[in-house]
Amino acid sequence: MFLYLRLVMESLRFAFQALRSNLLRTLLSLLGVTVGIFAIIAVFTVVDSLERNIRESMSFLGDKVIRVEKWPWVFEGNYPWWKFFGRPQAVYDEYRFLKNNITYADAIAIFVERGSVTLKQGSNTIQGVSLTGGSQGYADVFDTPIAEGRYFSMQEGDLGANVVILGHDVANSLFPNGNAVGGNIKIKGLTYNVIGVLEKQGENIIDTPSNDNKAITTYGGFLKLFASGSTFGIGSTIAVKGRDDDVGLSMLENELQGLMRSKRGLKPKQEDNFALNRTEAFADIISSTFAVIGLAGWVIGGFSILVGGFGIANIMFVSVKERTNLIGIQKSLGAKNYFILYQFLFEAVFLSVIGGLLGLLVVWLLTFIELGALDLVLSFKNVMIGLSVSAIVGIASGIIPAVMASRLDPVEAIRS
Repeated sequence: MFLYLRLVMESLRFAFQALRSNLLRTLLSLLGVTVGIFAIIAVFTVVDSLERNIRESMSFLGDKVIRVEKWPWVFEGNYPWWKFFGRPQAVYDEYRFLKNNITYADAIAIFVERGSVTLKQGSNTIQGVSLTGGSQGYADVFDTPIAEGRYFSMQEGDLGANVVILGHDVANSLFPNGNAVGGNIKIKGLTYNVIGVLEKQGENIIDTPSNDNKAITTYGGFLKLFASGSTFGIGSTIAVKGRDDDVGLSMLENELQGLMRSKRGLKPKQEDNFALNRTEAFADIISSTFAVIGLAGWVIGGFSILVGGFGIANIMFVSVKERTNLIGIQKSLGAKNYFILYQFLFEAVFLSVIGGLLGLLVVWLLTFIELGALDLVLSFKNVMIGLSVSAIVGIASGIIPAVMASRLDPVEAIRS
C-alpha cells in the first residue's frame, strides 16, 4: 500500500514539475476544458435553479396532494363540456365523510378561495388580497409557515370563528407600525381577529399566487362572507395529502375514487362526476422540460470538452517527445513501465482537472450576480459532475501518449 502511495506521489510531482515548466502552454491547453466544463455546469446550475424556483413558486399547489374538484386540470378526448358543467361541487359533508373514512392520507382539508378581496383596518385599506377559507387540516396539506402568532384551533375551525391569518405584505399594509397579531380588521363589514402572520415568501420567478398577498380564515368564516345556505360549499376543493410510503399516490387515488363514488351514490356503470387532480402532473411537465434543456447543455458543452480533450492529447504527445531522453534515463535506472505510464497519465488528468476547477470557479462567481427572483446555486452534485467529467477527459486524452511513453525502449530513448 505504501509503495503504491509513494508511486502516486512521485507521479504527481513529476506531472506538476512538467506543467509548471511550460506554464503558457499549460494554460492554453486547459482553456478548452475550462470552457467546456463552464458551459455544461453553467447550464446545469441555471436549469436546477430554475426548476427549484419554479417548484417553490408552485408550492401553493401542495406536495403529494390530490384535489377533489368539479373540473379536471387536463381535458382528455372529446368529453362534452356540458357534462363537466353539470357536475356537483365538492361540499363540506363530503369532506367530513372522507375525513372519517380515508386511510391512505396524512392530512385532509376543504378550502375555498376568492381572488380579489378588500381588507380594512381603521384608515388603512388594501385591495386585491387573495382570501382563503380553510378547514383545520389546511396547514397540514399546504405550506403555511407562521412567522408570528398561530394557526386557528380545531374549535375555531369547527365553529367557523371570525379569525384570520395575514400574509406578510398584507399585515404590513394594514398594520404599518407592527403588532398585527391581536388586532382586528374588517372584511365586507364583518370584524375578524388577526391571530397570525405568515412568513415572508418574497418574489416568485413565475406569476403565481404569493403567501405575502394572502389571508387565511376558517372555512365557516369565509362562507359568512361569500356563501348563502342554498349554495353552501360552492367552489370548494377537497385536498388530500398522501403518505410517503404510497409511491405515486396510487393507493390514495383509488381509495378517493371509491369513497367519492360511494358518497355520491354512483352506480358501477356510471362515470365519475368529479375530478381527481394531482399536483404531480405539473411536476412531471417541469421535470421533462428541464431534462431536455439539460441535454442541450451536454451537447453545447460537449463540443468544447471535445476540443479541450484534443488539446490536452496534443500537448501530451509533445510532452512525450520532449522528455523521451528523460524517459530513457528513468528506465535505465530501473523505472517500471507503469511508473512512466502513471507519470504521463496523472499529468493529463491533473491538467484536465485544473481546467475543470477553473470552469467551476467561473460558474461559482456567476452565482453572486443578482437575477431578481432567480437564485442561482452551485450544488455539490454539479461540482462532482464537473470534476468527474474533467477527470474522464484527462484519462481519455492522456492514455495513448502515456502508453506510448511507457513502451519506449530505454536505449533508443536515451539516444533520442
